[in-house]
Amino acid sequence: MTACSRCPRLVAHREHVARTKRRAFRDWIYWGKPLPGFGDPRARLLLIGLAPAAHGGNRTGRMFTGDRSGDWLYRALHRAGFASQAEATSADDGLRLSGAYITATVRCAPPDNQPTRVEIESCRNYLVRELEALAGVRVILALGKIAFDASLRVLLEHGAPVPRPAPRFAHGAEVRFPSGWPCLIASYHPSQHNTQTGRLTEAMLDGVLEQVRRLLDGAPAHRRT
Repeated sequence: MTACSRCPRLVAHREHVARTKRRAFRDWIYWGKPLPGFGDPRARLLLIGLAPAAHGGNRTGRMFTGDRSGDWLYRALHRAGFASQAEATSADDGLRLSGAYITATVRCAPPDNQPTRVEIESCRNYLVRELEALAGVRVILALGKIAFDASLRVLLEHGAPVPRPAPRFAHGAEVRFPSGWPCLIASYHPSQHNTQTGRLTEAMLDGVLEQVRRLLDGAPAHRRT
């Protein structure tokens, strides 16, 4: 996956950012490639974001690391007991996840954080393969509507029954399937736009992780494949 070049626009952008850099990070050697997921291979919680940040994951080589969104997310995961520390600054900072795994809908940093529909579709197989490999996942936490829609589609295509009424994205919304399928929970993305405007607060993010914990406490032992 790290050698993928399917999307010319994303390839050009990620490599341009890696060459030109941001002044504050001029001494860094940027990752500048598609970004793999990160976390515990025995995870029961799968978090799915939108895409790497140009000067975050695209720089550090790890999901949600080195940017403001990651600052919010890892503080919350640390408080909830899923992360060994609250700070994520580089891929070798010692951070470990316990019972959780983080990935993204799109693996390359998109211009203006806006991947196209074609780019989302081109990347979908990587998400499918990760979910298949993470057989212990009981809860999927989708960070943002794009991740929510992508997660729901993957579950339905793998045989999960179509929920009624049709699920709609809203912070804290739960989509429950019959026993054996992961539950899907929606959250606003911890982007600067959402956190600076107060659309997402730390209490709200803590609250959705409390939902996750309650679901995991009552989750079945095995997932249908």
